[in-house]
Amino acid sequence: MLLLLDSTTKMESNFLFFLVVAFIGTSIVLLLPNQRRRYAFGKPIHFRHRRATSGSKTPPRSLSPGKIRSGNVTDPDYSGVYPPSRRFVLANIPGLAQNLDKTVEQLSNYPEKKGEDVPFLSELQDAKKTMMTPCGFSVEEIKALGDFPDYASLSGIPLPGPYLNFDISRAKPRPYRPFRWSYHQTMSITKMESEWWLELESTYKGRVMERQELFRRHGKGVLDALPGSQFACKELMEMVLQFLCARYPQHFRLNTEAMIFHNDLLGTKSNLKAMHPLHVLLNNIPEDFAIMIRDPDNGYYSFRAGIICSALGWNLGSKIGMSLREIHSPIPDYKEKMQFSMDRYFAKKPTHKAIQRGSWGLEVDQPLYMPPGDPHEKHRDMQMNDLDISRCHLRVDWQTLRRMPLSGAVVFNFKALFTPVESFREEPFVPALVLKVLNESKRSLMEYKNTWHVEHVVKPALEEYAKEQVEKGLVPEDWEVQTLDESPWFPGWEEKWKREQGF
Repeated sequence: MLLLLDSTTKMESNFLFFLVVAFIGTSIVLLLPNQRRRYAFGKPIHFRHRRATSGSKTPPRSLSPGKIRSGNVTDPDYSGVYPPSRRFVLANIPGLAQNLDKTVEQLSNYPEKKGEDVPFLSELQDAKKTMMTPCGFSVEEIKALGDFPDYASLSGIPLPGPYLNFDISRAKPRPYRPFRWSYHQTMSITKMESEWWLELESTYKGRVMERQELFRRHGKGVLDALPGSQFACKELMEMVLQFLCARYPQHFRLNTEAMIFHNDLLGTKSNLKAMHPLHVLLNNIPEDFAIMIRDPDNGYYSFRAGIICSALGWNLGSKIGMSLREIHSPIPDYKEKMQFSMDRYFAKKPTHKAIQRGSWGLEVDQPLYMPPGDPHEKHRDMQMNDLDISRCHLRVDWQTLRRMPLSGAVVFNFKALFTPVESFREEPFVPALVLKVLNESKRSLMEYKNTWHVEHVVKPALEEYAKEQVEKGLVPEDWEVQTLDESPWFPGWEEKWKREQGF
């Protein structure tokens, strides 16, 4: 199977390429057979559904991607293929069976008479109580669960323990260095570390303000939700807030009776009844989210809602509403070599098997959001004679992919992290490894990554750093460059990370 390249920095980086290869992480898992499992959407939240035009051309949406043909071959019909359900957890929720006038066995098992799927464009108020989501939960059951159910049990992914030593003023992201050699078209996907699903650090306040300003300027180019996505947005918001309160209890509080979220880092309160879930996330979380929802007519997934403030070379407004195959149509060989596997992966992805990876690029300064035509793009077309190494940064997009348990929607999230290239000087093996990748990788891969615009400054610096590390005995002189055992980090990363935070 062809695996697409690890990249962050050109046209379809981050969201697009991660989705293309996400199936690798769990494709070897044997999933449940085509057993029909369903559900329906949560509380209605009014939101403007009409999307604004964007700077990029957007192909027509296809609400029925399963009807598209690949050559002369009919595409598989996934309308009867569902992800594994975790509805057995319902049996452990006190009082739920009694409230629904059902036995514990009826709650935990699939109903003999299966409910209809919630229609693709329907919200909760339009769905019958017997309708079901892809993960086998009925509208009636989801309403009975109420706000902020136990998502740890429902998803099979535990909440994190409290991070009591956390100091936002000194907090640094873990120093991700997802470099590999040999460098080829592959991905480094691992099981998601549940305690690090969302990671806050010292740029928190500034990043939240920057993202709010991006929304004021670009509107639906960075944040939008289409019909049928309301409950998935609400479910994501609740999962995120539960995570924050568990991970950083000294800074975040949730009043579920008044439905108020307290953010002591920003000194704000969010009225969860009055505010759309995506706006709650925008105002509190410096992370990008893209929600993919299943079309019950064919079982294919489309990008229906999200916040994307960290895209380089594309924007949310140019991709929302598209099916997976429409999003990836520009990618060479996608249709022939990857389309089938991707569609199948999304159809079957288990809720409890979340995955993560990091992709990287080299940037001048710290560009967070660069839609097509952005002035910063000019930096990529030239090598500036006066460029100083202090302006060169590693950008790592740390990414996760997981299925939400109730709606069955698949959520992709990522966060851009910037590190000065000068930091590599103190990181054993990293300069030589990056230099090897830049010098000897397949040219087309580096052209795609668009590293050329900084190589005239970065390469000499890396040569100097690598030589120093050998002279200091940090790296053996005869070391054969290869992917580090500590990948995506480096030897001694944790000591350095703690030292920089004052531990």
